[in-house]
Amino acid sequence: MTRPYSEDIRERALARADAGETVRSIAEALQISPSCVTKWKNLRRDTGGLAPGQIGGHKKRVLSDANADWLRKRIRSGPFTLRKLTQELAARGIKTDVRAVWTFVHAEGLSFKKNASTSRAGSPRRRT
Repeated sequence: MTRPYSEDIRERALARADAGETVRSIAEALQISPSCVTKWKNLRRDTGGLAPGQIGGHKKRVLSDANADWLRKRIRSGPFTLRKLTQELAARGIKTDVRAVWTFVHAEGLSFKKNASTSRAGSPRRRT
């Protein structure tokens, strides 16, 4: 992953912009993209600073804490499908998707296994 430009080069670029130099000439002189200068001007206008935003990090899972406890109880209470669990979570006001529910169920080592009585009909050659 690339690193953001230093605040020094950001300040030099904007000092030139404040002096009336064009965006393209600043970009050429500092060997950066013209869009960088424009974005930095907008950043300073919007936030008052030039510090780069955070790159990377960790997003906390939606299905944690109380939501996770409810979901564990729900899974153990009876048969389920991932789509049905996603719908039930949506009804509770928890915005999530099937992939997040699958990740949770897989991480917990939980699953719903069909038993012999709910399986499909066997082939006609198979006799019991």
